[in-house]
Amino acid sequence: MPEHASFLTLILAHFKDTLEHNTNLLGASIVGKVPPTWHSFEPLAASLFVFALVIVLAVVARARLANADEAVIPDDTLTLRTFAEAFLSFFYDLAKSAMDADRAKRYFPLIGTAATFVFFSNVLALIPGMPVATSNLNVTLGCGIVVFLWFNAYGLMTNGWSYVAHLAGPKWWLAPLIFPIELISLCVRPITLGVRLMINMAVDHLILGLFMGLVALLVPIPLMLLGILVVVVQTMVFTLLTCVYIGLATDDTHEEAH
Repeated sequence: MPEHASFLTLILAHFKDTLEHNTNLLGASIVGKVPPTWHSFEPLAASLFVFALVIVLAVVARARLANADEAVIPDDTLTLRTFAEAFLSFFYDLAKSAMDADRAKRYFPLIGTAATFVFFSNVLALIPGMPVATSNLNVTLGCGIVVFLWFNAYGLMTNGWSYVAHLAGPKWWLAPLIFPIELISLCVRPITLGVRLMINMAVDHLILGLFMGLVALLVPIPLMLLGILVVVVQTMVFTLLTCVYIGLATDDTHEEAH
């Protein structure tokens, strides 16, 4: 995504001096040793914007469920409530396809949160001038790390030492060979989650922005339709991988095998 492409840039520009001072305190980035600028705060501000947007939509949808008698009757048309129900039901079914229903229900707060954040962050890419948090590697890699920490925590809470022991393979004499490979495979997961999502959304937003700048009417419509497909697919891929990683980590066969 090109820099200075959203309304957040104009807002953050009013706090340029303060932000520049704060970036100097942070120092250069770990990867690439690139010195940050005040524009480096834009992905964080975009994430907070998505967070605030989701909270507002959740409060509005929750208000429709305050009356229990009316809540059991589905709406005749597409409303925010019906969209939220269909959206969360779809990803709950996706979670059940990767693990059993009990675990899907237990771990759905993380799965549903990941799906919601990624989806609404991606959708903003279809609106010119809106910030796209998921086109920045810092944000997507952060999402991948959060998922990585939680599914490992779930695995340890469910299987204890067996979760770590299964990385060494079925036989102790294979451990020197298998354990490094399994450990590398495990640690690469947050990177693949973050990089895949960032690249797809950054390229999609860049191409759409270029065509919108060249021709504002009619021509970008096919690209916007393709963008919708990219938004849906990338949300599904990120969420499905999250479900698969949690399902593998909490599988009780680890405990039985050891």
